[in-house]
Amino acid sequence: MQKHSVPAGRLAGFYFTYYAALGAFLPFWSLFLKQRGQSAAAISVLISLWYATRIVAPNTWSWLAARSPRPIRWLRFGAAAALASFAIFLLPLEFGGLFVAMCVFCFCYNAIMPQFESLTLSHLGKRSENYGPIRAWGSIGFVLVVSTFGMLFDHLSLAWLPLLMLPLFAAIFVSTIFNNYAADYHIENDDHHDFGARLKQREVLVFFVVALLMSVSFGPYYTFFSLYLEENGYHPSALGTYWDIGILAEIAVFYFSARIFARFDPVRVLQFSLALAALRWIVTAFFPQNLWLMTLAQLTHAITFAASFAACIILLARYFPGRLNGHAQGVFYGFSSGIGGVLGALLAGQAWRIGGGQLAFLFGAAASAVAFIVAMIGMPTTRNSKSSLL
Repeated sequence: MQKHSVPAGRLAGFYFTYYAALGAFLPFWSLFLKQRGQSAAAISVLISLWYATRIVAPNTWSWLAARSPRPIRWLRFGAAAALASFAIFLLPLEFGGLFVAMCVFCFCYNAIMPQFESLTLSHLGKRSENYGPIRAWGSIGFVLVVSTFGMLFDHLSLAWLPLLMLPLFAAIFVSTIFNNYAADYHIENDDHHDFGARLKQREVLVFFVVALLMSVSFGPYYTFFSLYLEENGYHPSALGTYWDIGILAEIAVFYFSARIFARFDPVRVLQFSLALAALRWIVTAFFPQNLWLMTLAQLTHAITFAASFAACIILLARYFPGRLNGHAQGVFYGFSSGIGGVLGALLAGQAWRIGGGQLAFLFGAAASAVAFIVAMIGMPTTRNSKSSLL
């Protein structure tokens, strides 16, 4: 299959623009909603829509793409629809309007990345371990926007956030124009019977359960981390700095991921990251005002997110090779980030209501610990694994 050169620059350009927009959305959107007068409970509901639409959007759009003679059109249409729907947030919406706008925008935006992950893997073929250096450019885009917006919002009202984000979504659409699937990749020929048989394998089912629990554990972080820091006396630029610390560490791991996975089996990397995530959320819960411990906790993002995510992508390529991967990406995003993200956001919101940020992050630690136990019991490593992290 691998008879062509990988268009790494064009692929990296898309990841850069996509995650640049996400770098404005994740750290600052909850603060924007608070500025619009929304309560913590309302914010958790609105943020949960980001994850809820992942349950249906990836599979819906991948189904449409699989039946299209030119599946790239659905990627481009999704990017254009995300741009158009995001413009709605320029209006002075109350909760009802924000709810509808979030549903439409998130449905469109969440349709993009699973399609593009499949596009990237179509170019990489059997060299999926080279995914990390390309994906690292997404983290670079994220950190540049987080740091820039953090400094801006020390001086600007958060009401400007939607207007400042619109050019980022325009850049995503432009980037899709310059990308396409590999010439020998035929998404329309999925063998659904083979896919179903692979999906029913015990190790694969356990993998999806672990991925769901991993997303649940990140619910407090993605929903309330910025609010949590704000409550503990941090300014917007400081919020951006803490997000930057995690993403800079993430970039290093993505860049060296080929070397990491040449030495360690991705199952072991995933198991280790889950154990470390439990420790990370415990530190965040108990020591939010300790600068050194919070910095160390954010540095573990290199493992708890970057290494674990890269491991998941490699495992998806192992469990669902070739043309099966596009469908698998949709299931992965829908089940883990979708259902797991919704549960994480909503349960974090309830924990916040009962016991504040500390209880919310302790809930995240518990979810990571359960995921670690499940992964240790139900996910064996391959026989040729060279080394062990645990």
